[in-house]
Amino acid sequence: MNLNKVFILGNLTRDPELRQTPSGAAVCSFGVATNRRYTDKQGQKQEQVEFHSIVAWGRQAEIITQYLHKGSSILVEGRLQTRSWQDPQGAKHYKTEVIADQIQLGPKSQSRGDGSASSGGSASRQQTGNGGWDDSGARAPQPQSAPVGSDASNAMPIIELPEEGEEIDIKDIPF
Repeated sequence: MNLNKVFILGNLTRDPELRQTPSGAAVCSFGVATNRRYTDKQGQKQEQVEFHSIVAWGRQAEIITQYLHKGSSILVEGRLQTRSWQDPQGAKHYKTEVIADQIQLGPKSQSRGDGSASSGGSASRQQTGNGGWDDSGARAPQPQSAPVGSDASNAMPIIELPEEGEEIDIKDIPF
């Protein structure tokens, strides 16, 4: 059995860059920094920073570009992918990136001064083809439509979550 799954929780190191492929697909690349805190052999607290290259596709790429900027918090769920290319001098280069399958935007931050602000929310690149159920057997979140009177293109995607305290009937469990 093999598994290629990555979870990264950190802050953007630069503003996301949105591009279009020749076929018109949106692709966004950005960096995320994560911190590891530990105590060394001498009992001193240490901090190690790692930098990760992230790539997102489609509507998810557009959401990231619209709502996030350098310093924004993000949770990325995805997979590792290494690509290679040859430069004009003939040297071969390799780059390992996280291909984002799902993202969770961090908490709201202060306005950037250009009228945009970061906001909490989530987006998924994958669509469930199982009648609204995800692979774990849980009900997949369904996005709600934008409130009346708001600009739908600027509306933050909203995921409907079950009410706290909602009773679960054992007969509703599909297994």
